[in-house]
Amino acid sequence: MKRKFSDRANWRRILKKSYACIPMDEPHFKGFVTLYRIHELRDPLWKEYNGRRMCLADRGYLWMQHFPRGEHFVVTTMFDDKGQVVQWYIDICKIQGLTDQQVPWFDDLYLDIVVLPTGERLLLDEDELEEALDDGQITVRDSAMAQKTAARLLELMNQNKFPFFDLSLSHRKQLLDKLGWEKGTV
Repeated sequence: MKRKFSDRANWRRILKKSYACIPMDEPHFKGFVTLYRIHELRDPLWKEYNGRRMCLADRGYLWMQHFPRGEHFVVTTMFDDKGQVVQWYIDICKIQGLTDQQVPWFDDLYLDIVVLPTGERLLLDEDELEEALDDGQITVRDSAMAQKTAARLLELMNQNKFPFFDLSLSHRKQLLDKLGWEKGTV
């Protein structure tokens, strides 16, 4: 199981970035929101889904992560340099935590959900979850919790009750204004 940190301090692709972590306690969201703006990088990050190639990280892109308190998932919203959503990436995790330096982290349970702006949903890495179980890296209970969490989130999406699509848009504007991060200035 990998521990992943929101500041991506070891991401060698990135040459220059801005990072902020904001604790939030609102009626619709309690937890941490992080912003990671890419200023300079070695080369863009591309991913292919169902034959469609997409750029996920490039100059001017903004990655926002929601760490909802008490949940077993983290939502990363990737925005392009024009502020448009590229994708929502939901990591299913065992636990979340905070470093002494106030950097949120999570222990990844391999299973992921990708949601594209078209509404297309992809459940990824079921094979990695199975391999981790077979190799003894996670327990049967961890695997069951990951599957149950993914199923619950997909059902919320089916019912149009998954709040993070709207929250990501409102929080992006609210937090960029709060931080003074005008487009391309930070």
